[in-house]
Amino acid sequence: MTGDDRTRWALILGASSGMGEATSLALAAAGYHICGVHLDLRSRRDHVDEVTAGIRALGREAIFLNLNAADDTKRMTAIETLSGRFAAIRAEGRPAPYLRVVLHSLAFGSLAPYIADDGHPAIDRRRMEMTADVMAHSLVYWAQGLFAAGLLESGSRILAMTSEGSSIAVPTYGAVSAAKAALESHVRQLALEFGRRGTGITVNAIQAGVTMTPALMKVPVHDDIIEMSRRRNPSGRMTTTSDVARAVVGLAGDAFGFVNGAVIPVDGGEAITR
Repeated sequence: MTGDDRTRWALILGASSGMGEATSLALAAAGYHICGVHLDLRSRRDHVDEVTAGIRALGREAIFLNLNAADDTKRMTAIETLSGRFAAIRAEGRPAPYLRVVLHSLAFGSLAPYIADDGHPAIDRRRMEMTADVMAHSLVYWAQGLFAAGLLESGSRILAMTSEGSSIAVPTYGAVSAAKAALESHVRQLALEFGRRGTGITVNAIQAGVTMTPALMKVPVHDDIIEMSRRRNPSGRMTTTSDVARAVVGLAGDAFGFVNGAVIPVDGGEAITR
């Protein structure tokens, strides 16, 4: 990648809060323009405006799209919007843009138990399939669409956020756990197929430690999870969104171009302890 004068962009799925927000700002500080996809009610618009203002204050472009990232039509609308912006940049004679980073950080799923308990109804087919579609399968559809549109090129890095829940059982976390396991499988398959085509595109997963995010606070047993994380982690603290954001910036660097199909822990050693 030495001598590469292309303009680096990042597409962040789940850009308005948590790890997506922190990564958007960290990548902007590292020189990336940001396209953020998020789904927020009107009450959250002021915060989204603060995030985009922070990106622009760093001298970067910020295109934020409020839409359902798991909806086929909305996904194609977002890809067309970004393709149109890239075409305009080329028409201006500026260095060619491309998606250097795609971060899949969608955290929307059901936390219903598998077996009804204490007045909480058991998960049904609709909620199980919705969780898998948003948190796992959508990665495949975004990769397909972005590649077909020519937005991914040699050097592009696709990163998906997973968690230790992909391999352990946590109360009420079953559907999300299954989705994370599927997500990691999709990462391996995409890495294989992009690699064998000689695209120069890599696909990896980041396994973050327990992190204080809006998604965590929706888990009914979040207090227990937080206490366990602080006790287990060798550092004595939880993972932060900044820890994850810095890791993404590092993994997007030229030195990591041959890392492919991996699940990379960013957790201070939390997952290796019991």
